[in-house]
Amino acid sequence: MEVRSLQRSELLSLDLPGLCSEMLGVAEEAFKAGNFELAAEIYGSQLDELPKPERCLYLKKGDALALAGRVADALDSYTKAAMLGQLCPVELGVLVDSIAKNIREKELKLPFAKTKSNLPHSSGQCQGAQTPCSLSIPWNPKRSQEVDLFSCPKCQLLLLDPISLICGHTFCKKCLCEKRLPQCSCCKNRAQSKTEGHEAPYMDLKINVVLGNLLEKWLCEETKVRRLSVEGNFLQQSSNFLGALEKFNTALELAPEDSLLIVQRAELYTTMKNFKQAFNDVDGVCRKQPLWPKGHYVKAQALSGLGRMEESLKEFLYCVALNPEWSSVKTEAQKLMCEMLFPAFENVQASLSARAPTPYTRLKPVVLNTSNHSSVEDVPLPEGSKDSVFRLTKASFPKSNDFTECPEICDLPNEKVTKTLGSALSCLPEAGLKRKRSDTLEDLHRNELPAKVFNNDVDSQWEESASKSQARAISTDLVDSSDFECSLCMRLFYEPVATPCGHTFCLKCLERCLDHNQHCPLCKENLSQYLASRAYKKTLLTEELINRFLPEEVAERKKLYDEEMKELSNLNKDVPIFVCTMAFPTIPCPLHVFEPRYRLMIRRSMETGTKQFGMCIADELKGFADYGCMLQVRDVKFFPDGRSVVDTIGLSRFKVLSHGQRDGYNTANIEYLEDKKVEGQEYEELLQLHNAVYDQAFAWFTSLKDNLKAQILNHFGPMPSKESDPLASTNGPTWCWWMLAVLPLENKAQLTILAMTSLKDRLHAIRRVLLFVTRKRPR
Repeated sequence: MEVRSLQRSELLSLDLPGLCSEMLGVAEEAFKAGNFELAAEIYGSQLDELPKPERCLYLKKGDALALAGRVADALDSYTKAAMLGQLCPVELGVLVDSIAKNIREKELKLPFAKTKSNLPHSSGQCQGAQTPCSLSIPWNPKRSQEVDLFSCPKCQLLLLDPISLICGHTFCKKCLCEKRLPQCSCCKNRAQSKTEGHEAPYMDLKINVVLGNLLEKWLCEETKVRRLSVEGNFLQQSSNFLGALEKFNTALELAPEDSLLIVQRAELYTTMKNFKQAFNDVDGVCRKQPLWPKGHYVKAQALSGLGRMEESLKEFLYCVALNPEWSSVKTEAQKLMCEMLFPAFENVQASLSARAPTPYTRLKPVVLNTSNHSSVEDVPLPEGSKDSVFRLTKASFPKSNDFTECPEICDLPNEKVTKTLGSALSCLPEAGLKRKRSDTLEDLHRNELPAKVFNNDVDSQWEESASKSQARAISTDLVDSSDFECSLCMRLFYEPVATPCGHTFCLKCLERCLDHNQHCPLCKENLSQYLASRAYKKTLLTEELINRFLPEEVAERKKLYDEEMKELSNLNKDVPIFVCTMAFPTIPCPLHVFEPRYRLMIRRSMETGTKQFGMCIADELKGFADYGCMLQVRDVKFFPDGRSVVDTIGLSRFKVLSHGQRDGYNTANIEYLEDKKVEGQEYEELLQLHNAVYDQAFAWFTSLKDNLKAQILNHFGPMPSKESDPLASTNGPTWCWWMLAVLPLENKAQLTILAMTSLKDRLHAIRRVLLFVTRKRPR
């Protein structure tokens, strides 16, 4: 039979005398429903009915007992299965999960972690689980709730060679270089390369100059320690162990209490087979940081190298308890437990059929006698949990003829395992047993674990545990506003943006530069792809540092910006003027914007929220005409090279009072025009004139050739209908402006009619034009 746990379908397909498929189905349903006691009882009863023992049923019974918290009984069942066929580590997944769960909830007082691995299932390893980045960071119960700005969001360590992605988040270069295609772990955006349509390899990423200089200035010593640590890791990966050791030793001279450095050096010692020194390093860290999985993992490796396998198993189990999703460590725990507790047995089905005691049963006196063995007392446990370790007692074992001798074929393969089995089992918690209680308030205080500060959101625990004990303090003497000065406007950064080449500018300053040139203003690197993506996202870290350390300067800078926006949003004074073509109220006016000055003008009209600017025709003497029409932006479509197509529509007419300029484009102080109101007999005459001219205009339009009519309809749309009240709008009837736009008139003639504030005069002018174009039209 294949050495693994069978699924329900395979169990039911077994054609064994005494095996009841209906009962097995009930057991499986009970298992899935979480009623593990019932499932174990059914599997046990089925085993009693079989003439020969069945390995798969022993495994299923062991899984059920383990999930029910009866670890000792589960071990007995697994051992019987091992005697029928060598156990595989993967078959101990449920057992490891159960023990880790007990340690987590009863020893460490941590909330239950819902993972794939501890849900009801048959024996097997949780695949695909990833180790959280924060496993590398020591957990400190006195950590501040304030998020440290200088930590990389991915590795949770001090930023080293910071790189700001186009999404605005900043990471260590090393963290981004771990993958060929760097991806932001905060927003899942990828960095864009210089080649259109491709994503950037890590060598295209440039260090953020402003942030890099700040870290070197503000956190000089810590940055040096961090760099030594990274260099040591690189040398270790390159098998230059002596060089790596020198780096770690130098770093520890600068930061002797750095737990992460100590553990890194311990890992190096383990690689160098210096297990004793590795244990000496990491043991103190585990006492100081009892809830840090990484520390226990390195300690487990050191103990394994020293041959102290039972202690190593305990540390691996603590790792799984602290982080159930650390799949590689769980695999090591399963392998070590399999080697220690279930070594190779000869096939003894015949013996089991006679219910011979198992080697585990034979060893129970040894377990009891060694529960207080010196080797157990020498096991260094996490601080605060030494007195609360669960011990197996005689009451934990099944009541039967436990102490009879087992046949010779059941002996364990070597004497060392026999001696250490009790020590290993004494470290495993057993549900249903009372923990040793402290008798004094002093003991209770000593045993209280800092895990109580964990919240119930298991997914956020590791992120929270990654923060430092307190936010890094920066001396005010080191803070200088000139470190945050834009090299273009020479003022404090406002909405700072980092380019792919690593330089930082104000958002508005950068956009203005890219209007004129597609290269970085400082290093002249080509930013055409950056311009094409229009990914002008603020660098969040730079902005946060400015807000935190220069609040007064930020307030002054914002005040200045608000004043500029207020001035730009004034639609009577210094109104931006686009000098191009004739525009009329209510008539669409699409524009192709390519000049840098008009790019800036359109962008400002959007930023202020008015989305308006004036349109005038050119004038040889004054620069632009004295009359124009206000346009409102309805949509803007940008092209990769910075050009844009702007969809606008006419709003109101205006008269220019004075001409001016701002940043290269024209401006004007204006007053708006409105049609004069008339009443009584004059209004009746106006209404008759309005109806007559409309009918004349409609007849002219319908008489046009189909191709010409189609062109007009495609560009200006259909002719508006006749209004019942021609003076309802301050600009008069809509159809008048539509007719002026489509009639073949020169700009000067159109401008004259646009400037009229009398609807009667405008209607007479349109009538004259219609009579003229009708007579001139070829027959």
